[in-house]
Amino acid sequence: MSEVLRTLREARPAELHPDVPVDGDVRRMELARAMAAGPGTAAPRTEAPGKPVRRRVRPMWGLGLAGAVAAGAVVAATLVSPGEPASGDGAGPGEALDAKTILLAAAEKADGQTDTMRAYWHGVAIVSRTYMTGSAGARYAIVTRDKSEIWRPGKKGVKARERSQYLGAKPATMADLVAWRRAGSPDEFKVTTTTGAGATKPHTVKAAPGPVTRRPAPDGGHWPLLIPQNLTVEDLRSLPSDTEGLKAQLMRWRESIRIESLGRPLGIDEWLYQVGRGLVMFMPVRPEVRAAGFRMLAALPSVKSIGEAEDPRGRKGNAIAVDERTPSGVIRHQLIIDPSTGTGLASENIMLKPAAGVELPAGWKLDSTAMVGAEWTDSPPR
Repeated sequence: MSEVLRTLREARPAELHPDVPVDGDVRRMELARAMAAGPGTAAPRTEAPGKPVRRRVRPMWGLGLAGAVAAGAVVAATLVSPGEPASGDGAGPGEALDAKTILLAAAEKADGQTDTMRAYWHGVAIVSRTYMTGSAGARYAIVTRDKSEIWRPGKKGVKARERSQYLGAKPATMADLVAWRRAGSPDEFKVTTTTGAGATKPHTVKAAPGPVTRRPAPDGGHWPLLIPQNLTVEDLRSLPSDTEGLKAQLMRWRESIRIESLGRPLGIDEWLYQVGRGLVMFMPVRPEVRAAGFRMLAALPSVKSIGEAEDPRGRKGNAIAVDERTPSGVIRHQLIIDPSTGTGLASENIMLKPAAGVELPAGWKLDSTAMVGAEWTDSPPR
């Protein structure tokens, strides 16, 4: 640990004032850069030419936020087999729990939970995304954050409601903070998003938060991209609670939607992982169905344990993941699970091993979704 701390000190520019507040995401991003550089060297700057990696195009999860689940990956990809070496693999001889143990323990916790339907299923989440910005030779990274809430009615005839707010953007690490200041501390940033077809879409994001918006949620819409958009809460509540029955239903969903619209091939294991990750995190299913989802994930051969991890809100949990090889590099799709409750705390997509020409370093967090809460409530939408 002393080597890591020394590397961080050497990576941080001297002109950075020591009392600048640093949140957890900044510390983790800075650590990833420093460790990629190695002890005794400065953390690498991300000034090499290349296009920013973005993996989200449209709302991907049950709260209607653009980009929570990495189902809409922007490039053709194949799963990395468990036996294949990959830089940054968290598995090691000192690891206490394997992925199957973590997921089966979560299933037991879910099986023991009570579940009483109320007026609304209320979900709250924070989605963070990382972009590269700045002029050539002076590139730096920013992180944007969005908060979204949704109230899905437990009865027919009642409209779902959404409440969302853009929480603003800030430099991703201390080094980026210095680069931002050198650039004149701009209050808006030009960034590029890559679409599912591989095209790039430039747009501008602001540093300041935006207003709160409230609107009706579309009937059936804003579910994860990989499930039919006309599903109702009743459909989800009636999902099979045995693992094989649940898997069979998810495979029927796979046959009913256009996989090719994602812009990449999608294998069965990856399909089940992506849908299962969303199901156990935030969807209004019965506890026994959530338990079946965890057991289904435990049976997937590509799922591995990453060990203990901290989510963007500073909560500790056990992380499992599937690694995906793409033309942009190997990307890790991670799920952090609270071992005390068996609930999904956050999903994260991390650049594990960038391809040649990609300006992001190993360990770079592309985006994350942190669940603030997901439960039944009688409180009306705000």
